[in-house]
Amino acid sequence: MRFVLFSLLAAALPCLARDIRVGEDVKTIAAAIRLAQPGDTIHLQPIVYRDYVGFYGKKGEAGKPITLDGHGATLEGSEPLDPKKWVEASPGLFEAKELLPRFDDAILMRWFFLWDGKMNHMGRTSKGKKAPYVKPVDLKPGEWTFVRDQAREKPGSSQVFGSFFLRLPVGQNLADAHVFVPTRSAGVQLSGDNAHLVIRNITATHPYNDGFNIHGDCRDVVFENIRAIECGDDGISAHESAEYRVDGFVGIGNSTGITDTVTAKTSYRHVFLADNLAFDLYFMNDGRYAVADAVVLSSSEHALQVVGGKDQHAELRLDNVLIRRAGPKGAVAVAHDSAVYARRFSVEGDEMKANGRFDFDGTPAERDALIKAVVPAEYRARLAQ
Repeated sequence: MRFVLFSLLAAALPCLARDIRVGEDVKTIAAAIRLAQPGDTIHLQPIVYRDYVGFYGKKGEAGKPITLDGHGATLEGSEPLDPKKWVEASPGLFEAKELLPRFDDAILMRWFFLWDGKMNHMGRTSKGKKAPYVKPVDLKPGEWTFVRDQAREKPGSSQVFGSFFLRLPVGQNLADAHVFVPTRSAGVQLSGDNAHLVIRNITATHPYNDGFNIHGDCRDVVFENIRAIECGDDGISAHESAEYRVDGFVGIGNSTGITDTVTAKTSYRHVFLADNLAFDLYFMNDGRYAVADAVVLSSSEHALQVVGGKDQHAELRLDNVLIRRAGPKGAVAVAHDSAVYARRFSVEGDEMKANGRFDFDGTPAERDALIKAVVPAEYRARLAQ
């Protein structure tokens, strides 16, 4: 009844800015987004939602954005493993032939399982190294693999068929194994023409693709105080002609921290990246990008890469940025078809590979002030070493 009354009120008073509370005024995030009009604010509760936020052709107005305030909410991209989808092929070895409705190579190269809350990529990650799949008989407890069944595939289709295998200690039940499956492609997703949106105070974790996946031709879109934790691909990623601004971004344990591409125009301020796998900062194609007041504690294969492409020229502007190597040596690379314009920029422990234009400077005092301003307390000790 409350939903019906709220919908009638929304239709009767379209000019008034409203507060739409998920769980009180409407049942779902999707319902709140459908109802929202220019000037409205959608409020989530500071809880874990096994759901995602999707804006598809949604527009506020200049000076009257549609705002989604997470209030500290977490969008969880995984679900507990469903034992009914698995059969025990041999003692301790379990097989699932229909884990999700559809798989393709793009999903498989991002895939992971969660065991007791810890991601297991089996040495494979999007945009990075990909270890060969292990044979099912060679799996150890806590490991998984995939065996492709090409006989089920159809010519011209990108759909992939096959079986996932999990190895558990002999005698352990699937229901007791604390295994979670990534079932959602993103935490926050924009597609189509979106404009005049504000998305703030929200964490995306454990989707098999991006934490924040931005496609289309968005304009005047702002993200504030967002976090992407342990996502299968990018923490946040702009595609096509997307334009947005981010103020406050933490990206930890993703395949890539930030990846922007095509003709996107993006800016990031107050950024902390750590424990990513393939790239921390990756900017491509014909876009124009900016990162300011950022610390990267890099253990990835590539801390920073900027690359254009045929008849393309990528540009990145850096201001007050520190990259500190925290694992095996990697590289900061700028391709010949790209340019980086940097002010107060420091790279510690990585090799510089600049075939394009690269200008930078920075002082120790500025570096220390930056660490204090943007790095979470639990990571400061690692930067002090």
